[in-house]
Amino acid sequence: MESPVPSTARKKVFARCEYCVNITFPLVKDFLSHLREIHCSKEGGSFVCRYGENGVCSSLPVEGVSDEDYERHVYKHHALTIMSGVEQRKISTASNASNSSNDLSSLNKWSLYSASQNLAAVLNDPNKGKKRDFFTKTWGDSFVEVSNVPPPNYLPNITISHFQSYLKKFAKRCKAHEQISSLGPKPPPNAELLQHFPELRVSKTAVEKSHFDLSLIPKIYLQLNFDLNQVETFNAVFPHIKEGQNNFSQSADGHSPKNSAKLLQEQLSHYLDIVEVLIAQQVSAKSDAFFDAMTSHDALMEQLTQTISTVQTLRKKIREIENNLVKESFLVMRANRSRNNQRQVLKKLRQMAVVLQTKPNIHMLLAIPDYVAALDLIHTTQDLLSQELAGIHSFRNLNSELNEMLFLIDNLMAGEFQKYATTDLNRPLLDSQANILEGMMVLSNTEKLSCIVLGMLRRRYFDFVDAYRQEVVDAIRAAVNSCVTEIVARSESDHHGSASEHQSLDNQLKFLTVEEWIQLMRIVAVALSHLVKRIKAAHDVMKEAVEVSRRKTSSSDKRTEPTPECFLSEEDYERMIQKLKSLMSSCCKYAQDRCAQLLSSRSVTNNESRDKDRPNLNSDSSPSFWLAEQATQTQLSELSKSVDILCNECEAACADNFVSSLRSAFKSQSNSFMQRFHSDKTTKLRLILDSETWKQAEVPIEFQFLVNQIAESGKFSVSKEEQDRFKLEQNGKSSSTLVVGNEHFAVVGTVLILISMVADYCIKAEDLTLSAQSLLRYVSELLQLYNARSSQLVLGAEAVAINRLRKITSTNLALALRAIQLLLWLIPFVKLHFQGLISETTSVTSLDTVAQKMKTHARDIQGKLISIVNQIVDNELRSWEAKPPIPSKSFQNLCKYLCKLHEAIACVLPKNQVHELYRLINVAFKDSLRNHLLRMNIINNGGPQHGMVTSELTFYLEDLKRISALPEEELTLSAMDDIWIAQKLS
Repeated sequence: MESPVPSTARKKVFARCEYCVNITFPLVKDFLSHLREIHCSKEGGSFVCRYGENGVCSSLPVEGVSDEDYERHVYKHHALTIMSGVEQRKISTASNASNSSNDLSSLNKWSLYSASQNLAAVLNDPNKGKKRDFFTKTWGDSFVEVSNVPPPNYLPNITISHFQSYLKKFAKRCKAHEQISSLGPKPPPNAELLQHFPELRVSKTAVEKSHFDLSLIPKIYLQLNFDLNQVETFNAVFPHIKEGQNNFSQSADGHSPKNSAKLLQEQLSHYLDIVEVLIAQQVSAKSDAFFDAMTSHDALMEQLTQTISTVQTLRKKIREIENNLVKESFLVMRANRSRNNQRQVLKKLRQMAVVLQTKPNIHMLLAIPDYVAALDLIHTTQDLLSQELAGIHSFRNLNSELNEMLFLIDNLMAGEFQKYATTDLNRPLLDSQANILEGMMVLSNTEKLSCIVLGMLRRRYFDFVDAYRQEVVDAIRAAVNSCVTEIVARSESDHHGSASEHQSLDNQLKFLTVEEWIQLMRIVAVALSHLVKRIKAAHDVMKEAVEVSRRKTSSSDKRTEPTPECFLSEEDYERMIQKLKSLMSSCCKYAQDRCAQLLSSRSVTNNESRDKDRPNLNSDSSPSFWLAEQATQTQLSELSKSVDILCNECEAACADNFVSSLRSAFKSQSNSFMQRFHSDKTTKLRLILDSETWKQAEVPIEFQFLVNQIAESGKFSVSKEEQDRFKLEQNGKSSSTLVVGNEHFAVVGTVLILISMVADYCIKAEDLTLSAQSLLRYVSELLQLYNARSSQLVLGAEAVAINRLRKITSTNLALALRAIQLLLWLIPFVKLHFQGLISETTSVTSLDTVAQKMKTHARDIQGKLISIVNQIVDNELRSWEAKPPIPSKSFQNLCKYLCKLHEAIACVLPKNQVHELYRLINVAFKDSLRNHLLRMNIINNGGPQHGMVTSELTFYLEDLKRISALPEEELTLSAMDDIWIAQKLS
């Protein structure tokens, strides 16, 4: 026989995934994670299992389940599935017959029990289309094309041979069953009854059925209320008695009452036999149940007797336990409860004693001062009065007294905070002390301020930040007015006599000199920077108090009760942090706004006399840009340092991106100054360009030193001592060319002045970084102006039109070209200088644009020189003929011009550029000569004309060798062979 296997046996299927190749899992949690990531989809908040054929799980609803239900589903149906009885018997049989290879292989073969499918897949016909849209819902699934479903490749092909063994096994059993069923007739249903009542056998079947039929018995005998004491019932049962009384004779049919009674008795006997037969049948049918009931009744009565005896014994034992154990234990419990009540009373008395000491303790904490502890003590006492000590008559007025003390503490904290802010912010500002005011007290002012802030935070009074902001505004205004009053009082102006008594402070500011204004701005910037430091120190104390009082709450419990140390919620903490950030940024912004307003408030007065040391102001000057008209470069740099003092302090105090209004105001003033400076430089450059004769100029020693400084260190500022030392080394002599590294530049005087101007722009950008962006734009405009104007004057020949030059020579073009090349060398140094001053790297692209235009200008100059030579070459070759004398007049004139050109540009252009220029001229000459030879039909056939051409070329090459216009390897007859190539190809 098979060994039984429990029906709840489970098999582990989590070791590998049935639908992923070569994936195994050592633990069930790894298998669960794999199913959750690959074979599961989340729709809304529900999880839908896709672990099954075609991505459908047969045991999980398609609408999805919760996260917990999904885990249970995976454990139950996929990780540890319950094995069926057939699988268990197979595993048991396989274990008993482990030596048989056929039995082991049968476990892996497909059987009838391996076939399983969900109901939806069985009911759906795969040969029909799905109703997915309006058309298929309206016109049926035949509207869409039906795709053929291929047979599954994971199921074997089932044939009739798989069922042959089953049919052979059960065919014999079926035949045996049919033979047994075809044997003798069944005994009648009333056979057992007829054994007890043999007299009933004489009747026919129809008679038997009529005797056993209850319909033969009158209904009156079967009524529940049958009673012969009633007259109606009696007359209905014995009708012959009533008839006999009425007739006192025989009836017409000859029956006497005696005969009627006898007939009635026979009928009743017949009715009784029918009932007895039916009762006998019923008793025969239910005899087993009746005897079972009787047997159970006896056993039940016996068990009931035993139960009664057991209950009596149990009650007796319970009475003994109650008398011996329970009553004394109850007395102990009663005594314990009494002791607990007494302890609670004692605890109440001690709490009352502590509450009585609340007022003295509060006064002691306020004297320290420790406002947070005092407030916590009051709130704790109020909680005790409302919970533990509720209803005590002696404490009926204590709650109102504590409320009055809370009101008193609030006023005390507000007054102390106001006193601190006023005292700290109104201290002298021009000293080096920047920390919070310290006093000779039990606590320092830093600790006292922290106590005050903690107390107000404990009371959730967050408006103290706004009150401190107002105090800061008043302090800044007072500091600025104090500095202005001091400078005005120290001014030596004649207008500050009796007239000053009748003028406002703003009107008196109009008469300050530029130097006095610079001094005023420096004092105001220093004073406000000290004030910002004090504000930052107080801000840090407040922020630290907010951090200390922050209550840490977990994500699972957002309603954590505050503790005495941490009582500020996350929402209030964020609110206070934002308030403190706004305080610091608004204070710094207001300080800079006041300073910027002071910087821009200097107005221009007309019809007023000035001291001789003060510059006169034009009546049309703009009061918003007074620095551009009156200040010097040194004064502007000094003012920039004052602005940086306050701006740097404000930027350090504000952690976030701070927009400086003072820098913007100073930048507008500085840009106006630089705009005037640029306008002067532009006008000067235009004038010197228009007066330029485009001749080579001597290079002073100062310009050579400046160029050396730029090339070596990239700096445009030149110290006086180093410049004097360089002059001594060079004996103070000027040179004919400007030396840049190993290259010599023959330049005109205008480009030297332009380099000096560019150096001035770079120095000013280094001193005034706020205007570096504008100065870079101005430098680009200045270089672009030189490039455009020089092109007009030289290439456009405007220099001839304004009577500066008689004509534009090759030397003029070469000098213009060298000037452009010198500026192209300078531009990268200027670009690098401004990149270190401007944070935006895209701003220096304007110099790249100018450089590109200058390169185009240089190519145009070279093209102009080549076009002039090409025109002369074409003119001379047009009149040339291949006939004696040799050399011809045309080649002599051409070589003479090339020698003059070399004399004109050799002292200006470097040798490599001269070679490059003559190389282009030589290429153009060969092209023109080739075309002319084609026109004259002269070929290299060794004839007389070919010899003449060779002689002319030899003369041409010898002249170029004499002036070293090209390297010797390029001045050979073989290098001229390409003039005949086109003829050979033709």
